[in-house]
Amino acid sequence: MIIKQSLIDFSIVFVVTLVVTVVVTFLWNLLFHNSAIVDWETSFYFAFVLGIVIPLTQKRKDEREKVTR
Repeated sequence: MIIKQSLIDFSIVFVVTLVVTVVVTFLWNLLFHNSAIVDWETSFYFAFVLGIVIPLTQKRKDEREKVTR
């Protein structure tokens, strides 16, 4: 059950981060470089890293709150 919830958390953060980074890099390149290019490499790097880090930090925070109660 823990693995299933971890994969769901990773997937949600991954997709949200990927979409936001794609939009931001597209708009950045469009506005400042006059080219409609998406930086896919950066988008996947951010999505992968944040997909791991954010759920882990949330789980650690939840565990600390359980201990202090």
